[in-house]
Amino acid sequence: MRLSVIIPVYNERATIREVLERVDAVPVDKQVIIVDDCSSDGTGGMLRELQGPGHTVLFHPTNRGKGAALRTGLPYATGDCIVIQDADLEYDPRDYLALLRPVAEGRARVVYGSRFQASRPPMFLRHWVGNVLLTSLTNLLYGTRLTDMETCYKLFRADVLKDLAIESDRFNVEPEITAKILKKGVTILEVPIAYSRRNFAEGKKIGWKDFVSAVWTLVKYRFRS
Repeated sequence: MRLSVIIPVYNERATIREVLERVDAVPVDKQVIIVDDCSSDGTGGMLRELQGPGHTVLFHPTNRGKGAALRTGLPYATGDCIVIQDADLEYDPRDYLALLRPVAEGRARVVYGSRFQASRPPMFLRHWVGNVLLTSLTNLLYGTRLTDMETCYKLFRADVLKDLAIESDRFNVEPEITAKILKKGVTILEVPIAYSRRNFAEGKKIGWKDFVSAVWTLVKYRFRS
């Protein structure tokens, strides 16, 4: 089973090299698609140096957001499954194996890596509260029982993700994807994953405006035909 890894990147010069090394080290047949979202810190130049076999590097001429980067990378994905990988070091690519297992065994078509299944993750209180509220709203609106809707580790059979018409440009792509998958009647299976937080000084970008946008996105797609 071949895995396509799509990595949206924006101003991650400090971490992108190590992220790619960790992704490359996972013992699974894969392709890596990196979309630089018009970084201004030299990340683009570093990515040009890191291009090589198994790495496809694409560049946005303007900053458009995570959702737009995902749309850009998706047509290049040729794997049986697709996973989204952030370009920081909060998520461990070694968890790909746990995410892939239920799909390989025919038990799921979509697998989310949950940071909350085992215990409370090492997360700032405001981020923990925001994640719990958004996941609870998702469960209320869509009749599901997720523990971590906002996880960045989402793995899909390729046909499932490519069948979605993704519209969101920014971080609200996370609730949009979840909403559209659930409305199609596709069950999301969760597996526990590792998580290592970073703060805004280290480059974390998501904030309260993204929380508001996520709430609106969940409500909008629940009642939109």
